[in-house]
Amino acid sequence: MKKNKNQEHISIQNIIAKGTKIVGDFFSEGDLRVDGIIEGNIQTPGKVVVGKDGQISGKLSCSNAYFEGKLNGTIELTGTLTLKSTAYIEGDVVTEKLAVEPGATFNVTCEMKSSVKDINGKSKQQKTA
Repeated sequence: MKKNKNQEHISIQNIIAKGTKIVGDFFSEGDLRVDGIIEGNIQTPGKVVVGKDGQISGKLSCSNAYFEGKLNGTIELTGTLTLKSTAYIEGDVVTEKLAVEPGATFNVTCEMKSSVKDINGKSKQQKTA
């Protein structure tokens, strides 16, 4: 049963097409592709792909992100942030892994962690004070 539920999660994909603008927070249970503009926060346990024409202004919380487009804001990932040569990122980044192609603009404060806040905003314990 778990396998079927996992396969169902993979098949869910939302696409914000070029020429589309969303103002407000966006929540999804599946993956997301952004070729339009989102002004607000994005939260998903899945993967987010931002195409060359895609733009995000706000906070992005997801597992993995692949950027060819732009983001101005905050990124919190539990996996890998991949920046292609056309990517333009400004703000704050918290990620586990980072891959940057030459030519990408990466003007951020970056923190590399093995565990970050989960998608629901609950902190995993890293240190005991």
